[in-house]
Amino acid sequence: MRLIRGLHNLRPADRGCVATIGNFDGVHLGHRAVFQRLLARGRELGLPATVITFEPQPMEVFAPESAPARLTRLREKLGALRASDIERVMLLEFGPRLAAMPAPEFVQRLLIEGLGVRFLLVGDDFRFGRGRTGDFALLRDMGRVAEANGAGFAVEDLHTITHGAERISSTRVREALARGDLEQARHLLGRPYCLEGRVVHGDKRGRAIGFPTANIALHRRVSPVRGVYAVRVKGLGSEPWPGVANIGTRPTVDGTSARLEVHLFDFDQSIYGRHLEVELVLRLRDEQRFESFEALRAQIQRDAETARAFLMTTAEKG
Repeated sequence: MRLIRGLHNLRPADRGCVATIGNFDGVHLGHRAVFQRLLARGRELGLPATVITFEPQPMEVFAPESAPARLTRLREKLGALRASDIERVMLLEFGPRLAAMPAPEFVQRLLIEGLGVRFLLVGDDFRFGRGRTGDFALLRDMGRVAEANGAGFAVEDLHTITHGAERISSTRVREALARGDLEQARHLLGRPYCLEGRVVHGDKRGRAIGFPTANIALHRRVSPVRGVYAVRVKGLGSEPWPGVANIGTRPTVDGTSARLEVHLFDFDQSIYGRHLEVELVLRLRDEQRFESFEALRAQIQRDAETARAFLMTTAEKG
């Protein structure tokens, strides 16, 4: 998969593709159905499938305090796009300059002159350009005019993808995670929900009470999950490693920023700097404040025993 970071990195060989535009946060089953449709059209036309996406996501620029929690960081999103067989990703930095670009200029510079798009797949409610004045009708009309001159594109709208009676969306995945319904999240995503990151140095408080933890930097303004979970960790060997994790601000020690702390069962190795993928298997409880470290230690002991028993049971069934 070729990653193109910005218009200035486009090569002449990048012209000519089928494309779709969006945030694609979570890369859920609805997104993947769109990609399959895009890939099929690409095969018909003999052109690569390109995903056009933004970093940061537009809401994080326009309304950072109310922007939704990200399901996937950029690295995770790119990995999921690669796994979906997407051939190219056009990554646009979303800031004041791009936000101020008039919609017709966006179409002309990026879609027509830059990528040479021949087929575009977007939602019929898609809005873009300065003041969000660009819409499906503008794309269709500019695509037709340019096509008459041999350089345009056809545009089609996305079909709604449902799970049960409801539309699959990133919002529904966030809602499922917020209430601890990991099974529902898995159905919507088409895979277990995971968090990724590098192990960094912490304050060693876990080790002091008998439960050393791998501290993983989340690099998120807001986490879509909070609480205590039974987990499986990838990146430590050929098989996932069982453990128990806390995701939150650690109110017992007056923490402020969200972090992921994983206690790995029967594990005693230095793994600082290692990139890990943490699969959330079962939500055990909410994060809570304890009156003493002894009360915290006792609860972690109970959490670890519950997580270990559950993970052993599911491993046996598997």
